[in-house]
Amino acid sequence: MSNKVYFADLRSRSNLENKGNKIVNLFDKAGFEELFTPEDLVAVKVHFGERGNDSYVSPVMIRYLVDKIKENGAKMFVTDTNTLYYGSRHNAVNHLETAILNGFDYSVVGAPLIIADGLTSENEVMVEINQKHFKKVKIAGDLARSTSMMVVSHFKGHGLSGFGGALKNLAMGCATIAGKLDQHQCAKPIIKDNCIGCAICIDSCPVDAMAMKSEDNGLMASIEYESCVACMNCMDSCENEAIDVDWKNDIPLFVERMMEYAYGASKGKENKIAYFNFLVNITPDCDCVPWSDAPMVPDIGILASNDPVAIDTASYDLVNHQKGLNNSLLNKNFKKGEDKFKGVWDGVDGTKQLEYAEKMGMGTREYELIRL
Repeated sequence: MSNKVYFADLRSRSNLENKGNKIVNLFDKAGFEELFTPEDLVAVKVHFGERGNDSYVSPVMIRYLVDKIKENGAKMFVTDTNTLYYGSRHNAVNHLETAILNGFDYSVVGAPLIIADGLTSENEVMVEINQKHFKKVKIAGDLARSTSMMVVSHFKGHGLSGFGGALKNLAMGCATIAGKLDQHQCAKPIIKDNCIGCAICIDSCPVDAMAMKSEDNGLMASIEYESCVACMNCMDSCENEAIDVDWKNDIPLFVERMMEYAYGASKGKENKIAYFNFLVNITPDCDCVPWSDAPMVPDIGILASNDPVAIDTASYDLVNHQKGLNNSLLNKNFKKGEDKFKGVWDGVDGTKQLEYAEKMGMGTREYELIRL
């Protein structure tokens, strides 16, 4: 049985067709007004964007959603969680400063900003899920305690999961730092033979888990795995691409663990979550990187659904239906119908997210796309 996914393209020839009014129309057509009551404390889950990144969903667009939720008298807050890696959002102080720098201010979004896992990510609720990898998962306290959610996601590529959309926003985005570490524990970096011993990665490690060791062919980096928190700072910093992960064995486990966290983040709110996916600035990387690479495909539109599996499947299909852009990180799969995410991240199959989430009962990959 298919679920409905509502779609609005980006063509506009009047003020009635601007992006804001398209968002309002999607909200109404999807029946989201029924999800939010005056008694609700609604978490509007977004990604505030790393400092230096500019491809996250604009706070101007978030304001339209906040105003629609307010029409029903619900109380809401705009929120995100602290990051596992040590960038500009690792604690709530730096995170809020970055959010405001990126335009997420009360005067813009019309709602308070709250970092859902607290100052240093100790605001945590253990949610029982009894799945294959986890019996309980560590969800940010203010997200777990909210009565309903609006999950707003920028659909784009991701180096470890293939793509990031609504499911990843639930999984990684709603977990505490300890929960993010739970998901990454099975996919820690490895040092390859082409390491030249430049030691750049040593300085990038926030927990001093890396050192130089002497090998037959000279100095090479090494990792103390008991200390490693899998933040991937070393991998991002290596200019010689000498740090990698085990794509065949570790990444499929990572994807399953991530989806179990998505299940935990949505548990108890199965009929109280609305999803918006923005298919614009479809970059190869997550908005956690402090840059925004050129898009892989042209801008497509905005989607809304109450099913995270269906909306991510529809988003995935719409992206792959596009012709790939030459001035991008794509190195293959440029034709319509070819997998654009594997055209960049060949070692990971993003559809595994959809399969595992569907298996757990989070939604269906069968969808009816309703164009407005």
